[in-house]
Amino acid sequence: MLELQNVETCYGSSQVLFGVNMQVGQGEIVSLLGRNGMGKTTAVRSIMGLTPARAGTIRFKGQDISRQKSFRIARAGIGLVPEGRQIFPNLSVRENLIATSRGQGWDLAKIYGLFPRLAERQNNMGNQLSGGEQQMLAIGRALLTNPDLLIFDEASEGLAPVIRTDIWACIRKLRDLAQTVLIIDGNLDALMAVCDRHYVLEKGKIVWNGSSEQFANAPEIKKNHLGI
Repeated sequence: MLELQNVETCYGSSQVLFGVNMQVGQGEIVSLLGRNGMGKTTAVRSIMGLTPARAGTIRFKGQDISRQKSFRIARAGIGLVPEGRQIFPNLSVRENLIATSRGQGWDLAKIYGLFPRLAERQNNMGNQLSGGEQQMLAIGRALLTNPDLLIFDEASEGLAPVIRTDIWACIRKLRDLAQTVLIIDGNLDALMAVCDRHYVLEKGKIVWNGSSEQFANAPEIKKNHLGI
C-alpha cells in the first residue's frame, strides 16, 4: 500500500533522510523505530507532503505522491495522528470530529463507542480536554476520514498509564479490523504485541527491518540503535 524508495529529505541545506526504503502492505501494522532525532517524524512529514522529499519516490496504492500537496495526499486515503495532537482548541469535541468526516465506515457513533470519554465530553472545547482526551480526539478525527492507511506519530508518548492502555486497546482493535497502520512509538513491548514488522532508523537511514519474532531475537539492535 505504501512504498518509499531511496527517499532523501532536507530542511534547507540540512539533510535528514538518506535513501530511506520501506514498505507497508495492506492490512499490516508496521512500526518505525529509532532514538529521538533520527528522522522518524521527518519520514512521516515526507509521506504526508508536509516536508516534500528532495529525491526518491513515495508511492501510495501504486500512485506516486512524492510531489503532491498535503491535502491531496490526505484525500487519497492517508490519515495522520500527529505528534502533539494538533486538535482545534476553539472547537468542541463533536465539531473537531465532524470537521474531517468523509466516506463510509467510521462515523460519530463508532468513534464514541471506541472512546466513550469523547461522548461524555462531546460539548467541551478542545482546549478543555486532558492530554489523553486530546489524543483520543486526534485518533477519532483521523479515523473519521476513513483512511486506507493510518499513521501514528508518537501514539502514546507522555500519556498517563490508564490512557496508554486505552490507546493500545484501540490499536489492537484496528488490527482486528485489518486497518493498515504505520506507527511511531517508544513502547517496544506494546509494539511487539501489535506489529507485523519493524523498521529501525538511525541518522536518517534504515539500518534494520524484520518481523516481531526476528526483533525479539536481535537484542543487539535494541542495544546499538535504540539505547535499550
